[in-house]
Amino acid sequence: MARRALLIVNENSRQGQRAAQTAEMLLQKAGLHVLRERSNGPSELDALIRKHAATVNVVALGGGDGTFNGAAHALIDTGLTLGILPLGTGNDLARTLNIPMDLATAVDTIVAGKTHHIDLGDVNGRPFFNVASFGLSVRLTRNLTSDVKRRWGRLGYAIALLRALIRARPFSAEIVCGGTTQHVRTLQIAVGNGRHYGAGMTVEEDARIDDGVLNLYSLEFDHPWSLLLIYPAFRKGKHGVWKQVRTLKCSEVEIRTHKPRSINTDGEITTHTPARFKVIRRAVKVFVP
Repeated sequence: MARRALLIVNENSRQGQRAAQTAEMLLQKAGLHVLRERSNGPSELDALIRKHAATVNVVALGGGDGTFNGAAHALIDTGLTLGILPLGTGNDLARTLNIPMDLATAVDTIVAGKTHHIDLGDVNGRPFFNVASFGLSVRLTRNLTSDVKRRWGRLGYAIALLRALIRARPFSAEIVCGGTTQHVRTLQIAVGNGRHYGAGMTVEEDARIDDGVLNLYSLEFDHPWSLLLIYPAFRKGKHGVWKQVRTLKCSEVEIRTHKPRSINTDGEITTHTPARFKVIRRAVKVFVP
């Protein structure tokens, strides 16, 4: 089959409207047959991909990490190869895979045709590429509105974080990993499948998106503002050296809380505790440099 690409760009992303036309032109110029669909958000992607799955062999997606999260189920089920056009605010999946942030060079990556299978995480049946977390991160997600992203770009993460810290309070949880139950008092628990999240934070310094491992951390600080002290460590994935940060590696983990807590997957609030996490090995094929 000739290379036929379904191009979907999140029209609500910061660069969406202009980027869709540019990406279509570049893909066609490189010899791909392009079918372009409009999308107003991640909730529409599953149906669009399944609708055209029999007639295309490439899905070129433009948007941020929430956009790719919305396409995850359909990509797993159809086996179509994902082409990443990083048009969001954080672009952490693109960063993990070393996808160029420049649109034209990202298109070149798709055209070149080199592919790699990556793992996905799964929490309560909801797949995710980067990280699933709850606690402080959910407050951050709710503060990081589309208006904040459009107005402030990556600076919006800092603004949303400061607002979240003001209202953050520790909570109790049980973490079951490797047959052992650990009781914690924490501000946040995060379970990472990929390497990056939160506009360039690193899940763990050795984390990879194809290693079959989930990297968990729990932030067990008494005071939320103490987190600002370890910000540089988070950028490098070295936060585990702090005694207040519990870290674990496992392929499956269960987390329970006294009352249900919302869970953020790749920047979208999609499920809640109690939560069962696992790795889906080699779940999606992606174009890489």
